[in-house]
Amino acid sequence: MAKKLRANDDFIYHIYIHMNDVDQFVIFSGLKLQQFVASVDPLRNLLLLKATYEDGMFNNHTQHDYIVPEDIKKFVKKANNSAELCWLDFAYERQLNDLTAREQAELLYIAHKREPISVPFFQKLQNRYVYIASTGEKVTKIYFKHLSDADMLITNVFNQLIRERENTTSFFRRRTKDAVPSITPEFLKAYRSYAKEGALFSLAKAEKAKSAYEIEVRNLAHYNFPDEIWDDLKQILKEEADDLIHIT
Repeated sequence: MAKKLRANDDFIYHIYIHMNDVDQFVIFSGLKLQQFVASVDPLRNLLLLKATYEDGMFNNHTQHDYIVPEDIKKFVKKANNSAELCWLDFAYERQLNDLTAREQAELLYIAHKREPISVPFFQKLQNRYVYIASTGEKVTKIYFKHLSDADMLITNVFNQLIRERENTTSFFRRRTKDAVPSITPEFLKAYRSYAKEGALFSLAKAEKAKSAYEIEVRNLAHYNFPDEIWDDLKQILKEEADDLIHIT
């Protein structure tokens, strides 16, 4: 007997992931800026290469606005409405003043072409990320200095969704924090082979006692444009998952 497939309403969350481990970037669809900021190590200053935001600080040398750590939450709240967004993190403002004309040109190239001329990580800035997002295309492209940060990001996004679900449904049971189901980056890393081809990861409450939650993984290597996935989502979910991640 074929396994009964879940309906779209049975899922808690979907995210498309396509990892390029050679060039050290990951393309996401379904990831929000606030999810990224909440799921990585605390960010330092942010240099805005492209954004509709008027409350940042201004650096005369680069002619770019930047966000100091204490204003990042405010920026995240307002920046979600930006049609185009491009920024990278950096340690200290004085580092901006040391950038050469060529290095500044490379930053402009990243903002315009959504890719670096050579590498997206600048020794002077000590950046760990380059974040590029298009609201219209429903795509976020993130360069990671350490790809392990991508595993941590995805893990924390799923774990946070599970915690929110457990806090809502388990109020009267007073579940302890340790009892909340979760996954680890090391565990999720085993599924990179799917992400390297482009895959949809779909979180749902488990139907059997074997696990508390499950993530259905579907290979979508035949999709060239992530925004088309959401138009075809109902049809995609009618296909049996290529793999299943059990979360206990």
